[in-house]
Amino acid sequence: MVKEAIATGTTIEEAHEKACAMLGVETTDAEFEILELPEKKKLGIFGGKPAKVRVFIRETPADVAANYLRSILKGMGLENIEVEIREEEAGAELVLTGDDIGFIIGHRGETLDALQYLASLVANHVEESYYRITLDVGNYREKRKETLENLGKKMAARAVKTGRNASLEPMNPYERRIIHTAVQSVEGAKSWSEGEDMARHVVIGPEGGERYVKRDNRRGGNRNGQRRDSRNDRGGNRGGQRRDGGRSNSRPAPAQPAAPRVLDDVSTPYGKITKK
Repeated sequence: MVKEAIATGTTIEEAHEKACAMLGVETTDAEFEILELPEKKKLGIFGGKPAKVRVFIRETPADVAANYLRSILKGMGLENIEVEIREEEAGAELVLTGDDIGFIIGHRGETLDALQYLASLVANHVEESYYRITLDVGNYREKRKETLENLGKKMAARAVKTGRNASLEPMNPYERRIIHTAVQSVEGAKSWSEGEDMARHVVIGPEGGERYVKRDNRRGGNRNGQRRDSRNDRGGNRGGQRRDGGRSNSRPAPAQPAAPRVLDDVSTPYGKITKK
């Protein structure tokens, strides 16, 4: 994208300075070409014409995105903000520095992600090919990535140990990819995404499915779903005999069938890590 301005002046230098001022750039930051040379008046009365200069700057998608961010931040009351452009393959990282700008990160980076999305829309209007914009403040992205990697590995190890699935909070596609990559490094664990739109989240579980069996916690029940009948015949013993040596007419109660294997069904509220 090329931005240009044309200005005139009594000299080339004057015309150059005027054109740069119109673009809002320093004279050293712009290219220029002379359209018309100045001519002096003949005899100081007749003819003569001013110099005409064309000044132009070549803006990359990153430049356009950076200028857009400056205008947005200025509207938020942040005047002295520096935007450093770090060119990357098929895109650029824009690093913001300044006083008291930590608040624009927002809860778990939500505000920063919103600004990044808007800057990406602006940048991709410059060229037809896709141009990726990443926005960062105070090395937040790297810290968040490290946190998510540790979380993914921790939850994967827990899933393998307990045999149960665990759902994480909703995340954007970039953060979900970090979790999936981290889970792949844990043997016996797998991950997938569930939900739609803003509710899309990662679920981590053991390979082969859940192994958890719901226990029968009813009073008197044991792990196999059987009840222990402690009510022996009064005066009877374990052999079914009376204390007086006679045989009891009652027979031992048949064992109850084992409780069916039922998996927990726990809903996943937004913003918490719960187990299914």
